Amino acid sequence: MKAVSIFSGAGGLDLGFQQAGVEIMAAYDNMAPMVQTYRQNVGVAHQVDLASCDFNRMRDELALAGDLDLVIGGPPCQGFTSAGAKFWADPRNALIRNYAEALRILHPRWFVMENVEGLLTAAKGRYLEETLKAMIALGYSLAVKKVYMQEYGIPQRRKRVIIVGNREGKRYAFPQPIEPASGAIYRNGASTLRDAIGDLENVVDAAIDQVPVAPTALQAARIRALLPGQSMKDLPLTLQHDSFSRRAHRRVQDGTASARRGGAPSGLKRLQYDEPALTITSAASREFVHPVLDRTLTLRECARIQTFPDSFRFCGTKSQRLLQIGNAVPPRFAALLAASILQADQTAAAVVPQGLVAAQLTKSTGVSPALQRTLALLQPLTVQQLNLDI
Repeated sequence: MKAVSIFSGAGGLDLGFQQAGVEIMAAYDNMAPMVQTYRQNVGVAHQVDLASCDFNRMRDELALAGDLDLVIGGPPCQGFTSAGAKFWADPRNALIRNYAEALRILHPRWFVMENVEGLLTAAKGRYLEETLKAMIALGYSLAVKKVYMQEYGIPQRRKRVIIVGNREGKRYAFPQPIEPASGAIYRNGASTLRDAIGDLENVVDAAIDQVPVAPTALQAARIRALLPGQSMKDLPLTLQHDSFSRRAHRRVQDGTASARRGGAPSGLKRLQYDEPALTITSAASREFVHPVLDRTLTLRECARIQTFPDSFRFCGTKSQRLLQIGNAVPPRFAALLAASILQADQTAAAVVPQGLVAAQLTKSTGVSPALQRTLALLQPLTVQQLNLDI
């Protein structure tokens, strides 16, 4: 299969698809450091503004004589509340509008769209509804799933929404979990933080971004006081951040003090070796403390948790490199996803009508009011009863 990648970032999704045997013809992103990283590690990449991209020109430059096999990528979800025609006219929704435009013009047989968990309930479900309606109107049958990355050998508790579309009526099934998670935290059979970074404890190597940063005196005191699994709220008051108590007791929009919602954001948190890590974000190297060493994580340790190989080198400033790592799809999961699409493409019969075929949106036995609202909006789009149970 041949693919075009848009909103490619540093190329975590693309690297996994490439490892599974998909040929990435070209990638497109608007951030120069990400494009540079992609070129150095994955392949051909172009810096373009995807909010105003000419996809007809892109098609001509790619010399696409026939149907393209696959489009992959993850346009950022802004979550605005416009609906119907207003949704697509709203300039703030230009990125998702142009993703749909890419599908219309490049006309791939398959597509994969990755996004954050918040996509499911953004704009009270309307964002997802409008997005899926546009894809169905282009002739696609769709499968949507909230993926728990720790179930697929990723040493990290990370949730992402994946939409897979096919316009040939082929039935698609997401890859089966390697090690199903029965709860928020589990200890047996998981790919753990120790598996990912245990061998880096005594390694210092600037070439791979394995450079421990010495903490300030105050930060060092906080770090020393944290046991595995503890966060800022577990520190003595003398070591807590000045704003922590104030934030812990502030009232949010509905009048409930955040102390009654579990307290303030955790800030520093010491991770645990024998569990998957917490979600790696662009703040991970400032907030996540090594499980046994009195320092925060290095960039390479964050990249390892995201399953990037050590040969993958990130370009740009430190903050730009960490943003690339935190925004990426773990390549290990991407390879499994690609393999499931390849299998469906080769074996599935063309029997599925266009529409929403499967929506697996939660592992919980209960459904939140926000998710119930989304499901009500999606029900008219479905060709079968929605499956809530993974």
